[in-house]
Amino acid sequence: MSSFVSRYRDGARAASAVAATVWFFGASFGLVARAAGMGVLAPLVMSATTFAGSAQFAVTSILGAGGGGAAAIAAAVLLNARYAPISISVAPLFRGRLPRRLLESQLIVDESWALASRGGGRFDRRILLGAGLLLYVSWVSGTAVGVLAGDALGDPKDLGLDGAFPALFLALLAPQLRAPRAAAAAALGAVIALALIPVTPAGTPIVAASAACLLGLRRRL
Repeated sequence: MSSFVSRYRDGARAASAVAATVWFFGASFGLVARAAGMGVLAPLVMSATTFAGSAQFAVTSILGAGGGGAAAIAAAVLLNARYAPISISVAPLFRGRLPRRLLESQLIVDESWALASRGGGRFDRRILLGAGLLLYVSWVSGTAVGVLAGDALGDPKDLGLDGAFPALFLALLAPQLRAPRAAAAAALGAVIALALIPVTPAGTPIVAASAACLLGLRRRL
């Protein structure tokens, strides 16, 4: 039993380095959402049910600029499209009844997925869930503080926290580049993203760059 629990604890420990940043950006979201006229309850419900920072920031920015609900939803769906292949890759890890699988799948985010990767398409379920749970609590609690007292926190960029996510993913990416095909896919994804950043809305380059993963497909005979 202790070994079973320790694996979840290992996942939380692996995510602890980025959890503070997630909390701070959750607080930023709460502050921005309230400034955009979403009130107090709506940002909290959105963080608890959506748990996707880029999509939530996109929604608040569109609504804050006077955009309609359809445009905000479309932007969120586009930004979260990457979770389709991510979820497919870890689907075999989730067992039990449908309500349990749906609840646990809420913890699949970029960071928990990357931390759980063991290479070769293998993932550690308990690492994923342990990391995801800590990040979920950090995001939702950060949102609550941001909604209620965000003005006192300042801008995460002033503390250099905006660089934490890119640094984390670069560290997670490096061990995956040993195979030539993986390195080629990463290079192509970088080229696609850099080409689209100047001419497309925020978030679109990341979604488009995911097409480079097609290089990882192998024909099965």
